[in-house]
Amino acid sequence: MTNLCKRQNGKNVYTAEDCFRFLEERGQHHYGAHFRIYPEDHKLIFRLLVYFIQDLHTAKELNLNLRKGILLTGPIGCGKTSLMFLMRYFLPDYRQYTIKSTRTISLEFQQNGHEIIQRYSNQSFHYQCGELHPKALCFDDLVVEQPLKHYGNQCNIMAEILLSRYDLFIHRHMLTHLTTNLSASEIEQAYGNRVRSRMREMFNLLAFDREAKDKRV
Repeated sequence: MTNLCKRQNGKNVYTAEDCFRFLEERGQHHYGAHFRIYPEDHKLIFRLLVYFIQDLHTAKELNLNLRKGILLTGPIGCGKTSLMFLMRYFLPDYRQYTIKSTRTISLEFQQNGHEIIQRYSNQSFHYQCGELHPKALCFDDLVVEQPLKHYGNQCNIMAEILLSRYDLFIHRHMLTHLTTNLSASEIEQAYGNRVRSRMREMFNLLAFDREAKDKRV
């Protein structure tokens, strides 16, 4: 974990400015000198920092549930994926998560079938201190998914994975994060009320402004 967050008298001590500067430096290291943390995004990024640093007091003030995952929404190119990648710098090893493209998962399903649902749900555990612990995953770029076929069998693969991980979230506290350019209503229209209802229980919703600029250009 970065030393930007320290514990003094049982409390987290950090400054947002230091964290923004650190994220920009790490972003430039990974993505190039053009990478910036823009002032208009500070409010949203601060909420992400509070969540990942696990600042309980500030999280309560911001109505963030630290037991839930993050659902990060925003227009294409606003920086969702890069932020979720960089936020891992604020996590100790035992709280790290893997980022997985939903497009890659769709291709895996077409090749390997329904075992992919198990791979990212019931089989998504690792050994730690001799015990099985659930793996945290971030599914990147949830889209309006067309039902996929494997040997003639249709499946909405991400809907099935999310429903399976919901059950594990309830019973084993399996943590899931998502990025998407879909709105909450678009998610419900594409995936149905059942999935959307489960997602309300699983995620803190954080959203870029709908007019956020494309930072890739």
